Amino acid sequence: MTERYKIEVSATTEYLEHESEPERDRYAFAYTITIVNRGLVAAKLISRHWIITDANGHEQQVRGEGVVGEQPRLNPNEGFRYTSGVVLDTPIGAMQGSYQMLAEDGTKFDASIAPFSLANRRLVH
Repeated sequence: MTERYKIEVSATTEYLEHESEPERDRYAFAYTITIVNRGLVAAKLISRHWIITDANGHEQQVRGEGVVGEQPRLNPNEGFRYTSGVVLDTPIGAMQGSYQMLAEDGTKFDASIAPFSLANRRLVH
């Protein structure tokens, strides 16, 4: 049986060479997130919580309303995609977190974002 509240999150990343300055330990990355409502109830993305870790183990947490200025409402099997960015002090890092969701029936739940890596592939071979 399908779960009432189920959000699927996937990510792709890209190293932004033209926005990075390795000589200053500044590595820029874009990440594209795809969110799909696999549940049975429409839900709105209320807020986000990111945990971003660089290769030195330095962690930063980011919390805020919505994503890219929006709080998308997703009907069952509907998706939303957005691209954002992050700057690290190292050429390798990782992100993970969660979206706080509000279902149409008033239920609040979290949609977890599995860890994904950020890497300047040219520097990590």
